[in-house]
Amino acid sequence: MDLSRIKKNYMIGIKGQGMAMLAQYLHAHGYEVLGSDVSEKFNTDEVLHKVGIKVIESFNQNNIPKDADLIIYSTAYNEENNIEVKTALAGKIKTIKYAEALGAFFNQKYGLAVVGSHGKTTTTAWLGYVMEKSGLSPSVLVGAPVPQFNGKESALIGQSDYLVIEADEYQNKLKYINPKAVLLNNIDYDHPDFFYTREEYAEVFIDFIKKLPKKGFLIANFDDPIIRKTAKVNCQAKVISYGLDNEADFMAYDIKQHNGRQYFKVKYIELQQLPRDSSPTAQNDDNIQDSEELLGDFSIQLAGRHNIANALAVIAAGVELEISLTDIRKYLSEFTGTSRRMEVMGKFNGALIIDDYAHHPTEIKATIAGARQLYKNKKITVVFHPHTFTRTKVLLDDFAKSFNEADAVIILDIYGSAREAHGGVHSRDLISKLKAQNSKLKSLYIPTKKECEEYLRKNLQPGDVVLLMGAGDQFKIGEGLLNN
Repeated sequence: MDLSRIKKNYMIGIKGQGMAMLAQYLHAHGYEVLGSDVSEKFNTDEVLHKVGIKVIESFNQNNIPKDADLIIYSTAYNEENNIEVKTALAGKIKTIKYAEALGAFFNQKYGLAVVGSHGKTTTTAWLGYVMEKSGLSPSVLVGAPVPQFNGKESALIGQSDYLVIEADEYQNKLKYINPKAVLLNNIDYDHPDFFYTREEYAEVFIDFIKKLPKKGFLIANFDDPIIRKTAKVNCQAKVISYGLDNEADFMAYDIKQHNGRQYFKVKYIELQQLPRDSSPTAQNDDNIQDSEELLGDFSIQLAGRHNIANALAVIAAGVELEISLTDIRKYLSEFTGTSRRMEVMGKFNGALIIDDYAHHPTEIKATIAGARQLYKNKKITVVFHPHTFTRTKVLLDDFAKSFNEADAVIILDIYGSAREAHGGVHSRDLISKLKAQNSKLKSLYIPTKKECEEYLRKNLQPGDVVLLMGAGDQFKIGEGLLNN
């Protein structure tokens, strides 16, 4: 696709997180951008309005500008469920899916893609923040608002050739992306409605890293057994590994928690590749044999062991990009996270309300462990909004084992995707599994958000912690408690 001919972009489903961040990026780079979506309020409304992107809050075939050069449509829509998509695909204006559009613009740049089943959003934003504060001036596209990006935007617009993106594997969107560098966090079976086997799911990531050029690099989590086994044999680029439990190039150890922060040391086995550090405690002697103290101490504000791993990926990428250790250490520590990842919403009658996007068993387990780390002796109640019938059915046993560190769990009705309105599983099935495998865990089925809000209103006590978890809009329960 010849991007030099494109001036005006029309985006169908522009309020979606990915579409909105791409719209911001295109607008900032001089393209004319407008789009359409439903009238329902999205968290992207404010930023789209702030940057001056026009949004038509309805779908109508007459909305499509006749002088548009490119039409981009969200993967939530197709010609069967959206009149604008149907009209566009039948017309003469070039019309492509969001993932293809993202790839077209990404592939023109020095593209760094953050991929994996979990931790993409946090790692993308974290790396982008460190790069930006260190003077590399990247553009960064993240799947959630980032408080430290120009007042909670999901896109950071830089002046250099670096473009850092969160790249989604669902529906094999990675086939449109040709990266120069990749951060691969983990491979943990997900999206069973599209990937029917674990092998098919893993193959998408393996095929992706095969596309890296020889002069590129792969930052790979060697605590993940699939990545550890396959990364080096399938990647012609330089492979840089990290881990907490397995031998790797970058390893974290001596992990401690104090006053809401995590502290750890990092050792790096390839001494000769390190940029020199200007910090007072730096050891720059090339003859040092003991590398355990070489990178020294780091601290982060994000809770959970999984965020130590995310931090290691950022450190490894920073070193490869020749950012000084002084800057890596400083800006890694400053980063406060993204929206909907352990995001404190406020307090209701002395109970802390937290929103989190975790919707896969591994994410749920890690997030609850992080919350337990912060709120050791507090009563933690998890409100979980299951997302998609297929994921809930296929991973039902794993879901049932993921809540063990909580004190109580409330399961809402399953939130189906646009692709499936119902399925062969019910939230009551998850409740039955929970009760069978952990009789001490208080488990309740409450169908609706409104009923759940009323239950919490009556039962929460000062000092309690509530985790609202899922990929849906369960955060509205918190809004209801805090605003009424």
